[in-house]
Amino acid sequence: MTELVFYTHPMSRARIVRWMLEEVGEPYETRILEFGHSMKGPDYLAINPMGKVPAIRHGDTVVTEAAAICAYLADAFPAAGLAPPPGSPERGPYYRWLFFGAGPVESAVMDKVLGFEIPVEREAMVGYGNIERALAAIEGALYRTEYIAGDKFTAADVYVGSQVGWGMMYRGIDKRPAFERYWALLSARPAYIRAKAIDDQIIEERKKAS
Repeated sequence: MTELVFYTHPMSRARIVRWMLEEVGEPYETRILEFGHSMKGPDYLAINPMGKVPAIRHGDTVVTEAAAICAYLADAFPAAGLAPPPGSPERGPYYRWLFFGAGPVESAVMDKVLGFEIPVEREAMVGYGNIERALAAIEGALYRTEYIAGDKFTAADVYVGSQVGWGMMYRGIDKRPAFERYWALLSARPAYIRAKAIDDQIIEERKKAS
């Protein structure tokens, strides 16, 4: 079996990938890195020159960026059923919302959390225009279908759902019925519960050891 290695820190976006790995259900090795230390060391910089997590290595293939990792794992392990078949009508919405979450939504939410405001006259210069427009797009999709890309759970839900859940927690996304319904559905998934428990336990163990 090709070795699957997960580079992470439990207090980072790597939690998204942990969830995706638990959905995939294949064995993987976890390597925990430290901010400002092993993440910036030469061994890890050879894997990700940005010196950030998450990253995975699958045999000789290295993938960084949480959304890209979700997309890669869904295709690398098709038996998990986490992506529509290539060429199917469902593949378009899947790509659309996965990368909408990775681009406009994450940028808009992060700007809000950090207190950045885009002047109205400059909205055309940023990919999301304004945060209300980006959130309205997701809200509209979730009123039409149960999951973000249709009526079946996919890797797009792992990424977009993480953005929605994290955003509501840290007040980057206001709580709306469609978002709360969506996050309640996703956060009840066994794979999400397992992934959260694993990372929470690592955090607790590190606190006790410090």
